[in-house]
Amino acid sequence: MRKKTLTAAAALMAVAALTLTACGGDNSAAKPKSVADVSGGSTPGSATVLNPPFTKPNLVLTDTHGKKFNLREETRNKPTLLYFGYTHCPDICPLTMSNLAIARKSLPKAEQDKLQVVFVTTDPERDTPAELGKWLPAAGDPSFIGLTGNFKTIQAGAKTLGIGIDPPKKEKDGTIVSTHGAEVIAFSPKTNGGYLLYGDDTTSDDYAKALPKIIKGEKP
Repeated sequence: MRKKTLTAAAALMAVAALTLTACGGDNSAAKPKSVADVSGGSTPGSATVLNPPFTKPNLVLTDTHGKKFNLREETRNKPTLLYFGYTHCPDICPLTMSNLAIARKSLPKAEQDKLQVVFVTTDPERDTPAELGKWLPAAGDPSFIGLTGNFKTIQAGAKTLGIGIDPPKKEKDGTIVSTHGAEVIAFSPKTNGGYLLYGDDTTSDDYAKALPKIIKGEKP
């Protein structure tokens, strides 16, 4: 796949200008954009190579079993895909999880076991460990790790990766909208750095082609 390079500093600066994905409301007229869009010239589904890589967020949250999960420690030296979203999202979040699940199943069993897919909620008030535990297997795969916790902690962790998250808000019709960046970031098992970024236009086929190299810490 073709890929482009975006410096980590440029990605972080892009947060202020980022048009976030608003899940939960009627946003059919708004085309979600990702951090990757700011540098232009991308091929749909292609990886954005982050140079230098992002540092993995220092997040200690709660998993679907109600246990503390230290992101850095639990995913150390493991190929990891990280996504921020929420379970009441009607479109992009479940589609992303489904695409990742389909791509994971295309791998040999040994490689499937190596891959870590981590879903961090942007709506922790509603996304309890139990709710994440029910939703993730249906939307994606039973192996996916769901994390919840304090909103400000999650928001700060996402910001270090250039991903913007706004607090969930209730619209006049009662709909709760969670606005968040829709990027998937791949962390290398060699360096533990976030070195690849994928936008919401990435398909299951795109991920299936990329995962064998991501598992080895290589660039697709």
